[in-house]
Amino acid sequence: MNKNAIKKFAIDARNKLIASVTDKAGMLGITKDACSESITKGADFEVYKTTAGTEVTLNKKQCEHRRKLVEQIKARGFDAVIEEVAYTWFNRICAIRFMEVNDYMYPARVRVLSSEKAGKNEPDILTLAPDIDWEFTEEEREYIIDAKMKNKLDDLFRMLFIKQCNLLHEVLPGLFEETEDYTEMLLNISFTNEDDVIRILVDGIDESDFNITTVGENGKQAGQVEIIGWLYQYYNTEPKNKAFAKKGKITKEEVPAVTQLFTPDWIVRYMVENSLGRLWVEGHPDADLQGKWKYYLEEAEQEPQVQAELAKIREEYAKLKPEDIKLIDPCMGSGHILVYAFDVFMQIYENAGWSAREAAQSIVENNIYGLDIDDRAAQLSYFAVMMKARQYDRRIFTRGVRPNVYAIQESNGINQNQLKYFGAELDEMERNTAIMQIEGLLDTLTDAKEYGSILNVDEYDWDLLRRFVNSMDVDGQISFDTYGLDETAEKLKELIEIGAIMAQKYEVVATNPPYMGSRGGMNPQLYKVVNECYPDSKADLYSVFIEKCSCLVCKKGFQAMITQQGWMFLTSFDKLREKLLNMDIISLLHLGARAFDEIGGEVVQTASFVFRKSDFKKYIATYCRLLDGKSENEKQCIFFEKTNRFYVSKEKFNVLSEKSIAYWLSSNMFAAFSNCELGKIAKPRQGMATSDNNRFLRLWNEVDWNKVELSAQNEEQAIKSAKKWFPYNKGGGFRKWYGNNDYLINWENNGQEIKALATKLYKCVTRTIKNMQFYFKEGLTWSTLSSGTFNARYSCTGFLFDTKGSTCFFDDEKKLPYVAAFLNSIVANELLKVLAPTLDYNAGSVAKIPVIISKSNKSQIDNLYAECLQIAKLDWDSFETSWDFKRHPLLSVITRNSVLFDDTDDIDLAEFYTCWENECNERFNQLKANEEELNRIFIDIYGLQDELTPEVEDKDVTVRKADLQRDIKSLISYAVGCMFGRYSLNEEGLIYAGGEWDDSRYTTFQPDKDNIIPITDEEYFEDDIVSRFCDWLKTTFGTKSFDTNMDFIAKALGNKGDTSRKVIRNYFLNDFFKDHCNTYSVTGSGKRPIYWLFDSGKQNGFKALIYMHRYDADTVGRVRTDYLHKAQKYVETAMQSAQYTLDNASSSSEKSKATKSITKYTKQLAEMQLYDEAIAHIANQRIEIDLDDGVKVNYAKFQGVEVAQEGKKALKVDLLAKI
Repeated sequence: MNKNAIKKFAIDARNKLIASVTDKAGMLGITKDACSESITKGADFEVYKTTAGTEVTLNKKQCEHRRKLVEQIKARGFDAVIEEVAYTWFNRICAIRFMEVNDYMYPARVRVLSSEKAGKNEPDILTLAPDIDWEFTEEEREYIIDAKMKNKLDDLFRMLFIKQCNLLHEVLPGLFEETEDYTEMLLNISFTNEDDVIRILVDGIDESDFNITTVGENGKQAGQVEIIGWLYQYYNTEPKNKAFAKKGKITKEEVPAVTQLFTPDWIVRYMVENSLGRLWVEGHPDADLQGKWKYYLEEAEQEPQVQAELAKIREEYAKLKPEDIKLIDPCMGSGHILVYAFDVFMQIYENAGWSAREAAQSIVENNIYGLDIDDRAAQLSYFAVMMKARQYDRRIFTRGVRPNVYAIQESNGINQNQLKYFGAELDEMERNTAIMQIEGLLDTLTDAKEYGSILNVDEYDWDLLRRFVNSMDVDGQISFDTYGLDETAEKLKELIEIGAIMAQKYEVVATNPPYMGSRGGMNPQLYKVVNECYPDSKADLYSVFIEKCSCLVCKKGFQAMITQQGWMFLTSFDKLREKLLNMDIISLLHLGARAFDEIGGEVVQTASFVFRKSDFKKYIATYCRLLDGKSENEKQCIFFEKTNRFYVSKEKFNVLSEKSIAYWLSSNMFAAFSNCELGKIAKPRQGMATSDNNRFLRLWNEVDWNKVELSAQNEEQAIKSAKKWFPYNKGGGFRKWYGNNDYLINWENNGQEIKALATKLYKCVTRTIKNMQFYFKEGLTWSTLSSGTFNARYSCTGFLFDTKGSTCFFDDEKKLPYVAAFLNSIVANELLKVLAPTLDYNAGSVAKIPVIISKSNKSQIDNLYAECLQIAKLDWDSFETSWDFKRHPLLSVITRNSVLFDDTDDIDLAEFYTCWENECNERFNQLKANEEELNRIFIDIYGLQDELTPEVEDKDVTVRKADLQRDIKSLISYAVGCMFGRYSLNEEGLIYAGGEWDDSRYTTFQPDKDNIIPITDEEYFEDDIVSRFCDWLKTTFGTKSFDTNMDFIAKALGNKGDTSRKVIRNYFLNDFFKDHCNTYSVTGSGKRPIYWLFDSGKQNGFKALIYMHRYDADTVGRVRTDYLHKAQKYVETAMQSAQYTLDNASSSSEKSKATKSITKYTKQLAEMQLYDEAIAHIANQRIEIDLDDGVKVNYAKFQGVEVAQEGKKALKVDLLAKI
């Protein structure tokens, strides 16, 4: 099945149909803005102005249809009605395509959209009309002949298509409703237009994808009724994206689109075979039948006592006849689960001796039930079930069979005053009972589409209610009160059937429910009902459905679902887990991430499971761990390998504090959880939420360093320092032991501004500013949200901490090294797979890690921790992104290896890179060895030698190895820092980042005087960045080795250029600023460059760097007058020279080169002229910046400068390169 083609068609078709329906509405004088009134009207006609400026005359019937359309638009909105009409025709078109390919058309088996003859575009229905057995009227026959003679084939096609839909209404009314309404007026289709929906369907999706007899290369059916489900899912692609992109809660109209997810076929088979299939074969053993089910899991070997109890259940199952078994999917979507359940039911019926024809009707009438809140989905489920029945019974369409699948409807529009006209044939007691019950049902179904099948419907006397509605008495009186009574009766009949389905119990419940967090997505109405009715499962809509489905299933029945895996582990589902553990888990597929190919990444992690509504504490369930599979197919393959299977009774989970479904644990791992929890010997705590990170947080390199305090040990010292910015733990990427010290927080005056905002927003400081008593204390911090392994880092005194950077504190600081070593071990990570399997390492989960303090190993562990900490800190501080950075490591190597050279004017950079490489390798290897030794120690302490190994993969060692290109680029960055005075060759560390400038700190190499360093594609400034870099390189590594070192740097950079200087120039011109932005960027913060690039544009006309901490109000003016204007003059001179060459050149090569130069200079001058107008505007304003505002706010002041253009819209120009 070509899902890419299906997806493209569905998205394109939706857009085309909506556009087409909108255009047709416009031709009726109806737009999104207004529904026009008629300009002329008579007894049997009305005339309207169209959006095209023409007039349209409507007959009496068309006028009535138009009035209904206007009523619907006024009641529900233009977009909702247009969307409904579009998807109605989309469903019908796709259904007809499926039917014609499979030769299911009714009443005549003639293709409607295509031809059986290859290469023929004209549909067979058009060719054969009027000689089709459709009972055409004389008027229709005349129209057909006339249309063919006049070549109005598209008009004829539309007429025949609509007639076919009306004929299908007779046998498939659930999908093909009567089209003699406004939907027919809004249909516009063509088979001749290659860009129309019909042609892109027929031409774009291979016919074999619709044909149920097609067999693929794998031997499986390639064309299945499930294609309808894929079309539905992909049709919802853009509405889904739009709903997720908006801010605010999901509305009931958006819920179907955002929660639609087509369940992989193999998981559907697993669920149905192990619930419905198991129910039957356990009461009616049949090895041949069971052998047809590839995904059926044999029951684990049970203890004798359990076997005896199971034998009693099987005796009950043996009494069941096929027609007794009811299965429901309460979130059926397009009916995928119901379709496969149909196949399994058919096998059961045939096993019981039924014929396929008789079984098909019985399955539709007695076995399969489905509900959904989406009318579209219900239509498609109805169609899918009927197509399955048609597969087994060619005459099913004529038997008057109606599947028990419904879209849940609301009772809001019911006129309850009309109830008095019903129940005429009932006695008074029955009638009163019926009225009371029908009123109760109507109350329950008020706003029912908000809630769907989670609503709890009381068990009423449904036969009584049916009789009540079927007997009306108006005494022949037609009044305002009885207007629409027939319509009310039809709505009541439908609501009664829906209510009956919602109320009854089922032997099997199988579904893939919607996933929607209660706080993030639910609208207030849904949130209120979920909180009131499902307090134990309210955290997510999928968990609400787990609880609801357990209520729908009858005693000893089966519940099969695929949901997110959070219910198995998270504390928010503790009470739900307790309830579920009163049922028996039969089997569970732990799928994890990527179980749906449509969803990438780690966010949606799932499990599929089968419960039985029984409670045998010692029942041993089967668990399949499929986490290693990276796709649907890989997980399926692991399932068939029958490895990674675990057999565990639920009583084992009782030893875990939260009764997590940690089925994979060994006996020793279970035993580990009986030890003391970390929370008993330390204090893991959640940090603050600032409520406005953009306002209160900065990367440390952005601000005036004189306003930063790193070493405050308590609140009093922080206040006394009178500083504004303080270190802030906010998680960060994967790094162990030390590092990720990136952020500062505005905690001036003891957090006065942050506390004021919290008070304003929440009337309470401590709701978001948590655990203030732990601020500035030493501890261990970690990233609360991670994409992999847990990793803890030392946090020295002076830090505050974030919700995403939880921190653990110690009353006994001597325990910190031991706990840090343990938390970074493989043992702790295995334990956390139970406590935080969703990779949400919140303080509560970490607090529950069982810790064994081994006195005999403590000294060794403490020493190893100290080494790991030292190595990690040395690595972190080796680069300028650390505030403890001293000097670039390739310069530091010179000091540490001075014995290697005699002449300080002849230092070979390549040699010292080799020394640095060796240092990095030593650090890396030592840290890896230490971590493996710690793993070995903790594995022994916990007795896990048989299940864990101490080895650490290189990717999990979080110090860096040398990398030639990266390290040379960082050396260049350090050189630029020296050019601007951020660093000095005379002193270590950060020299200038705001405050008073001191020339005396720069004697060896002088920084740039005016804080402007031009970057040019040719050498026309003596102090351009390449010249300055060459001076710096000579000063640092000596003049004798200068050329050698330039060659070494150029080779490492790998940029284009015929000389080393040209390579380096191209690096500065094209890549330096991009690398700088990436260096000064932390995930989630965006890019925060401290060197700003004035850039005229893509032609490289003008570029110049400045250092933001040295910026003043005259900087832009100096850039313009001292550099931009000089660059313009140079380019003008160069162009004149190139023109002279062109005019006087004798060779074609010289002329060609000169022509290219002129073209280049012309473009550069045009670019610089526009840039000059923009920069002049800003220069005249003498804009000041405040370093406290950070890069984002200050950078934006120089972007989007409007430059007026004669006769055109003003052009916006960015002075600085985009970040």
